[in-house]
Amino acid sequence: QVQVAESGGGLVQAGDSLRLSCAVSARTFSTSACAMGWFRQAPGKEREFVAAINWRGRDTDYADSVKGRFTISRDDAKNTVYLLMNSLKPHDTAVYYCATQPYGRASRLRSDYTYWGQGTQVTVSS
Repeated sequence: QVQVAESGGGLVQAGDSLRLSCAVSARTFSTSACAMGWFRQAPGKEREFVAAINWRGRDTDYADSVKGRFTISRDDAKNTVYLLMNSLKPHDTAVYYCATQPYGRASRLRSDYTYWGQGTQVTVSS
């Protein structure tokens, strides 16, 4: 089985930064074989795309709402993906989810992702 575990969420003030981590583990799994994505979901809202990175980390994609503030990166030697969030806003408050995508190319579609973590809460106060 493949396990995905997000961490690093918390309660911060507007303008602060947070770094989320996503650790992927399995008997034979390596994140180098997959594209990875971050999504978020606020109460009463649909789960929305945040950022994605392709299987070798050369290409990235960001939602317009976070472009220029968030950075996705990966360290395949550690089977870990990161989301650095700068200049956080109250609108960024949500549960953040990490997911694997086996086709290798960054995607904004939830249906392209196969394994999901349980999520980590990010709360930004004003």
